[in-house]
Amino acid sequence: MSKTGRCDRPTRQRTRRLLLAFLSAAMLSLAAASGAGASTFERRPVLFVHGVESAGSNFASQEMRFESNGYPHGWVEALDYNSLAAAAENYNGEVEEQIEKAIAALKQRSGKSQVVVVGHSEGTKVMYHYLAETAKAAEHRKSVAAYVNIDGQEKNPGVRTLAVWAERSGPTGPEGRHMEGAENVTMPDMTHVQSATSAQTFIQIYKFFRGTLPGHDIVAQKDKIQLAGKALEFPQNTGLAGDTVEVWPLNFNGERTTKTPTASFPITDGTEAGGAWGPVSAKAGQRYEFALVKPDAKTLHVYMEPFVRSDYDIRLLGSIPIEAETGKFPGSSGAVMIRYKEYWGNEPGQNDELLVNGLEVCTPSLCPWEKKVNAFFAFNWEGKEESTLNEEPALSKLPFIQAAQVYIPAHEPPNATVSYQLNSRGGGGLRTLNVPNWEGVTNQAQIFWNDFESLSF
Repeated sequence: MSKTGRCDRPTRQRTRRLLLAFLSAAMLSLAAASGAGASTFERRPVLFVHGVESAGSNFASQEMRFESNGYPHGWVEALDYNSLAAAAENYNGEVEEQIEKAIAALKQRSGKSQVVVVGHSEGTKVMYHYLAETAKAAEHRKSVAAYVNIDGQEKNPGVRTLAVWAERSGPTGPEGRHMEGAENVTMPDMTHVQSATSAQTFIQIYKFFRGTLPGHDIVAQKDKIQLAGKALEFPQNTGLAGDTVEVWPLNFNGERTTKTPTASFPITDGTEAGGAWGPVSAKAGQRYEFALVKPDAKTLHVYMEPFVRSDYDIRLLGSIPIEAETGKFPGSSGAVMIRYKEYWGNEPGQNDELLVNGLEVCTPSLCPWEKKVNAFFAFNWEGKEESTLNEEPALSKLPFIQAAQVYIPAHEPPNATVSYQLNSRGGGGLRTLNVPNWEGVTNQAQIFWNDFESLSF
């Protein structure tokens, strides 16, 4: 400094350079922080991993919600794996390899270096094993930017995690179910499967992945849509090689409106997660039958509510043991009614009504919310012409399944209509799916209800 108290020129220049360097560093730091935030919440492809005795269709509604919020088709995938083997912790590397391939395919299609994953129930144990226990766990974690653990295991897998808990599955918080080092959220008044499929859970998932609320629930499409999925032997989830998938348009009574199917797909891939069929062009709001025709000409008739938008997660679930059990007595018809949201029958004011030709089958004893019934079999297991609603002893012991004696006269060919109806505890009014009275020994039926009642949060 000079005698006048002023900085000399070299000093001023050094000060200016230091100030510029500081400002440049600060700007770079801000840019890096901004980039890190964007990187944390950028849009990445999504992989869903289901639980025990389930399939990829469990996530159909959530996939439609992601696509309704700008995710391109092909960026969201639902895995199908042998959940019975996984439940026995008999991984044998098969599920690990499936997940690796699914993640690699998502990365290739999207051009992203990482994916995000949602696991539910047994699927959370599968994903914990994948991210924390396998020999390649550290490598696996590098490909997973964020993970949602829905109503399952409590150990932190070592990636950024949201742990979602269904309130009715048991206590949560530090004294109950809780994951250390994760963001924890409890879904009020929800049961186990509902917590994976609800719009309210989607809001939490989307906010965790993207750092903002979603703009839409499922957005309905008009006119042309695309339908695709897999034909699987349930619950091993192997492709039903040798079967043929036929797609038929229907009228209100469930009768086919054309002489030939809209599309026909021979199933040739019998591997785990094989059985792919489609896509087929369809119309939004139109009813369809998906007929799973077996080599011996026996047929599984699958009926769903009219589609509101394209659905690529349709699963046609055959089961040789179950079909043998439910098709014993000639002259009677029946169906299994599936919804990926539990049927409640013992909660006044919150009960579901499930009707077969006007008969209420979702009773307090058959559908207590604690049993978590997602699939209700109504068929003639007693071999009598009477609907006693007696509980069938074999199927009813399985998780998420209930079965009861319901007599529905059948004929070959069908000569009457069977009315299946749902009045959901979530609202939306009485929904009806009429179907022909198929002869149950050779032709069995599945009814799939949507797990949502409206298209609005």
